[in-house]
Amino acid sequence: MTVHQLNELLLVCSLVLLIAVAAVRISSRSGLPSLLLYLGIGIAMGQDGLLDVKFDDAELTQVIGYAALVVILAEGGLGTKWKEIKPALPAAAVLSTVGVAVSVGVTASAAHYLVGLEWQQALIIGAVVSSTDAAAVFSVLRKVPLPSRVTGVLEAESGFNDAPVVILVVAFSASGPVDDWYVLVAKITLELAIGAAVGLATGFLGAYGLRHIALPASGLYPIAVMAIAVAAYAAGAMAHGSGFLAVYLASMVLGNSKLPHAPANRGFAEGLGWIAQIGMFVLLGLLVTPHELVDDFWPAVIVGLVLTAVARPLEVFVSLLPFRIPWQEQALMSWAGLRGAVPIILATIPMVSGVPGSDRIFNIVFVLVVVYTLVQGPTLPWLARALRLDASSDAADLGVESAPLERLRGHLLSVAVPESSRMHGVEVGELRLPAGSAVTLVVREGKSFVPSPTTALRHGDELLVVATDPVRDEAERRLRAVAQGGKLAYWLGTGGPAPGRHR
Repeated sequence: MTVHQLNELLLVCSLVLLIAVAAVRISSRSGLPSLLLYLGIGIAMGQDGLLDVKFDDAELTQVIGYAALVVILAEGGLGTKWKEIKPALPAAAVLSTVGVAVSVGVTASAAHYLVGLEWQQALIIGAVVSSTDAAAVFSVLRKVPLPSRVTGVLEAESGFNDAPVVILVVAFSASGPVDDWYVLVAKITLELAIGAAVGLATGFLGAYGLRHIALPASGLYPIAVMAIAVAAYAAGAMAHGSGFLAVYLASMVLGNSKLPHAPANRGFAEGLGWIAQIGMFVLLGLLVTPHELVDDFWPAVIVGLVLTAVARPLEVFVSLLPFRIPWQEQALMSWAGLRGAVPIILATIPMVSGVPGSDRIFNIVFVLVVVYTLVQGPTLPWLARALRLDASSDAADLGVESAPLERLRGHLLSVAVPESSRMHGVEVGELRLPAGSAVTLVVREGKSFVPSPTTALRHGDELLVVATDPVRDEAERRLRAVAQGGKLAYWLGTGGPAPGRHR
């Protein structure tokens, strides 16, 4: 590549990113899922589009897609709250294993008997579309406030179910006979166990190191966090385990470890996640040839209808039967099983493996994802309200950033008071922070001042709270409790230290 070609490439990439950023604004106003807009950008640039870019490298697309998925899972894991996901882990684990098997069986049968595909092609499609997409799920959950149990199950499922699905797709795409079912189950179990062990070990070791090693610049912490997450994926994959599960678990451990500059870490990861999504979807849009999709439109609609109306609800019902989850939540989880880039990326595996009819598999999966994402994404908020599962009225959590003051053996907490916080109207003295902590500065409407005990806090305020090591966690718990329950937080049962322990 010459310097001139590099300049052209940088110009095109920057323009695509800017258009994609603008598309996010359009998406948020129209309710249209952003992934469809990114796919549209790729299609517009591709073979039947305006620029007529010729791109048909399925193997390169698969490699870049895997790399993008690693970043997306890392970003999702960093933003996953342990207190929400912990109760959901058993249900998510069953959905990601037993549920996937149910979905594959039902969807593959529909592809074979209703569409007329050979059993190998039908099984590949069944496996490919049985994985919910982490990027789509994380993106929607940011916009749709749902109960914590529903959010926890959906987030964990999307982080866990890539591993068994990848194993199934690779097995079904092999040129020789498919392994017996018990061999597949053993492989899946082993890979998940190795991936979980590597991910948890890497996450805990990384968190320990970042808490005890003071880096010279705050901007190095986000880089270190992402490097640890990517290392977890690579180590897990090289150990013949599930790298996807490893990166998700390692990131979840890091995100819940009270690391220095945690909001900055998440913000950096979120930015990388957006770049990964944009690049991945645009590349997938380039790979597809639109005029070839016409013949496979109705087969994709039929398979998708069975997947959405039969396979996914049955998967949820069978998997969650032991957990006594209300039918309203099960109905919402059934409809929220969103597909996105992951199934399309997995559809490149049979193309690379040379499976007969792999082009048709890719086209069916592509159309299915586009059509049903267009249907499910915009209607999910409506369904949540209809089922009375909209949690938008809940008090918003605080964004608390901790910067270590190594020499002073203390912490500086940066606290933002959002619009829905019940900290509004509470006086500084009524916070009753534990001894060893204090509100030292308030930033309001661009001006900063040192508050008095009678200073009433307002929406939009930013507080600087200094806390010594022994009471740092207690101070944060008290601040979060007041944000949720107001000045009577302790008596209302929203948590926080007992009143007698406050000064």
